[in-house]
Amino acid sequence: MENLDLEKLKYPIGKFIAPKTYSSDYILAKIEEIESFPERLKKETGNLNNDQLDTPYRPGGWTVRQVIHHCAESHMNCFIRIKWTLTENNPVIKPYDENLWSALPDNLLMPIESSLTLLEGLHARLAFLMKSLSKTELEKSFIHPENNSEYKIKEIIGLYAWHGNHHLAHVTSLKKYNNWK
Repeated sequence: MENLDLEKLKYPIGKFIAPKTYSSDYILAKIEEIESFPERLKKETGNLNNDQLDTPYRPGGWTVRQVIHHCAESHMNCFIRIKWTLTENNPVIKPYDENLWSALPDNLLMPIESSLTLLEGLHARLAFLMKSLSKTELEKSFIHPENNSEYKIKEIIGLYAWHGNHHLAHVTSLKKYNNWK
């Protein structure tokens, strides 16, 4: 892994690029990616043993186990942020330090099954909620205090579809590099 480009290991599918326009087709395709993410992740990680789960996807990066738990945590935050945005006027959301969260015992030691199960239910709810949104609701936004930026729900849908695919590619790239089945 030392000979591989660190940037490619960090971003195996590239960095998120927002589309110029958020068409209905784009939104629906991204919701379908979000909806299918738990099953795709489970398929790629279900046969991994503890040594494989505890392998970092890149030098200095998280282990596969941490990536799976991070996805559950991050996507729970996404769900809550969307709920706040739908029920409050341009709320300021609470950020969290994902690196500190990833170093907690549940992320380091806990089996992955609970996070995979959590993702199944969470993504079913996310997809259901996202599919029900009107054009007006897709334009609703929240403020992220880390950079004082405004994010619309339609942008979050694209970003979280990318986020799931991004971390899934960490797993599949590592599996390919190590010739794991």
